[in-house]
Amino acid sequence: MLKLIFAAFLAVAAQASDVLEFTDDDFDSRIGDHDMILVEFFAPWCGHCKRLAPEYEAAATRLKGIVALAKVDCTANSNVCSKYGVSGYPTLKIFRDGEEAGGYDGPRTADGIVSHLKKQAGPASVEVKTQAEFDKFTADRDASVVGFFADGGSSAQAEFLKSASALRESYRFAHTNNEDLLKKYDVEAEGVILFRPPHLTNKFEDSSVKFSEEKLTNAKIKRFIQDSIFGMCPHMTDDNKDLLRGKDLLVAYYDVDYEKNPKGSNYWRNRVMKVAKGFLDQGKKLNFAVANKNSFSHDLSEMGLDASAGEIPVVGIRTAKGDKYVMQEEFSRDGKALERFLQDYFDGNLKRYLKSEPIPENNDGPVKVLVAENFDSIVNDDSKDVLIEFYAPWCGHCKSLEPKYNELGEKLANDPNIVIAKMDATANDVPSQYEVRGFPTLFFSPAGQKDSPKKYEGGREVSDFISYLKREATNPLVVQEDDKKPKKKKKVEL
Repeated sequence: MLKLIFAAFLAVAAQASDVLEFTDDDFDSRIGDHDMILVEFFAPWCGHCKRLAPEYEAAATRLKGIVALAKVDCTANSNVCSKYGVSGYPTLKIFRDGEEAGGYDGPRTADGIVSHLKKQAGPASVEVKTQAEFDKFTADRDASVVGFFADGGSSAQAEFLKSASALRESYRFAHTNNEDLLKKYDVEAEGVILFRPPHLTNKFEDSSVKFSEEKLTNAKIKRFIQDSIFGMCPHMTDDNKDLLRGKDLLVAYYDVDYEKNPKGSNYWRNRVMKVAKGFLDQGKKLNFAVANKNSFSHDLSEMGLDASAGEIPVVGIRTAKGDKYVMQEEFSRDGKALERFLQDYFDGNLKRYLKSEPIPENNDGPVKVLVAENFDSIVNDDSKDVLIEFYAPWCGHCKSLEPKYNELGEKLANDPNIVIAKMDATANDVPSQYEVRGFPTLFFSPAGQKDSPKKYEGGREVSDFISYLKREATNPLVVQEDDKKPKKKKKVEL
């Protein structure tokens, strides 16, 4: 009896899913039923697939009637997975009118998938014909960019649609030729207005921004959107983080949740904005955002911030150069602590935060140990050439390289002009000019050219390193020869 109940439960659960399931037998016949559909190619044993599953299900439910989501089990349907070149799991692809349109490269959270696909679905700019349609479009949780045009065939509308087509993956667009809407929003013949999300409405800035230049062109519209889209203090999410990063940015991390607790989310955001406005009004240059501390736990770890207890925000600044500054004082409800932190930042009185292991007490070995705190003194010594290995303790390739790298250090131990060094890149901040995407990664930092390190792409035998350094070193290389040399064979006299 229990088995029957359990089986019935599973059947109901399967029926309740809004994710479509395709197989080898029906993929070709069903994929064309959808103008646009996202397909996940997965394997049941895949850990990443298991983590994606609840997010994917939630996104499918929220996108029902807008964009369909489907999945294919590649362990049971190898033909279709092979046809579309699936070599890893999960692989996500977008199909339009039955044809593959490209890989999905958006976020893999429910919020991110929903936001990304809404921008991909349908036309780049939605035509709005009534006030009701306008209200529905601008009520979304993302900002809305609306073009108002008295003449639907105007060059201005054509320029607007060009911008929408180019930026559709990042922003939402609509356009209207409705006379009543033009009159209501004080547009005579043509104009563009950016409407911020209603849930982020606040008393410190207008809820909409109007394009103010005389002529509407594609380039000007793009610049207007990029300059105005986020406002004074946006909610940073997995979906928009890449648009916010890359500039000097202060983020307050706390329990931001605009679905379950919009009032509490705005309580702290308003306190950030009150202080931010005071500095921005003085002409100070800095961007501000709030973010959920659990969604951005990696950011907190990178800045040594602990948000494990309490509702009070923790605050950090990351500059475009990658420098980090952390607010040590507890965030106060009156905003004074944040005000002091920002004043010290703008006055240049803050010490840069470095994620660093302790400086080794003894660093006299043939391979120097680098940490963030001693990187500058060792690597940026202009009189030295430095070869650096960036490694991870768990990396198998790094472990294989270690004895060879140590041997290289020993062979060059008597050369006063060269340093062989290594750094655990998982435990220390790596300077921005050293791009480390995998392990081990090696760079050569020449004497007198510390701003232009060279990535080492050669072989990983000791002889390969020696040959490279003989070519690249600023001074002739001093190599310690092996003690054991092959003995010459004696001539045998007949």
